[in-house]
Amino acid sequence: MILRGLCLAACLAAGAAGAAERLPASGTVEVLFEPGDDTDAAIGVAIDGARSQVLVQAYIFTSRPIAKALVRAAARGVDVRVLADAGNHREPRRNALPMLVEAGISVALEVDYPNAHNKVIVIDPEGGQPAVVTGSYNFTWTAEHRNAENLLILRGNPALARRYAENWHRHARSAQVIGADLKPAHR
Repeated sequence: MILRGLCLAACLAAGAAGAAERLPASGTVEVLFEPGDDTDAAIGVAIDGARSQVLVQAYIFTSRPIAKALVRAAARGVDVRVLADAGNHREPRRNALPMLVEAGISVALEVDYPNAHNKVIVIDPEGGQPAVVTGSYNFTWTAEHRNAENLLILRGNPALARRYAENWHRHARSAQVIGADLKPAHR
C-alpha cells in the first residue's frame, strides 16, 4: 500500500554525540507487511529505479531476488555497495554475498559490533528522487515466506536519504572488504 503525501516526521540518531535530529517531512511512504505483501518484489522495483548509487546494510542476506536486483543495477553502471554483519556471513552456504562479489559489487563485513543489525537500502542519496528502504525485514527467504515482518520504502526525502547515507559511510570506514571466498581482501 502506498500512502501519498504522508507527512513523515523522522527522528534519527545524530552520530556519536547521541543527539536526535528532526528532518523535514516530504515524499511518499510505501508500507509492506509479511506475510501477505510481495516485499522482495517491492524492494526489487525500488532498486531497479536506482540511477547512480545503492548502499545496503544487511544483517542477514540470502534473498536471491534482492541480490539479482542489485546485480542488475551494477550491470547498468549503478554504484552498488554492501555492508553485512560479519557473524552472519562468514560461510557461503545460502549466503547471497558471493553472488554480489562475483558481479563486481563491493561487499564488506562489519566487525566492530556483536550484531550489525541494520536492514537498510539507500537509493540515490545524492539524487533528486532518493529512496530509503528500512524496517524489521531481513533480506532473506524466511522473512519473505515465514516471518511476521514490516518494511517501509520512503521516497522523495533527500534529507532522510543523505542522513542514512552518512550513517552507511560511517560504518563502511571500519568494515572489512571481502572477496568471493568471504574472507577479507587485501587492501
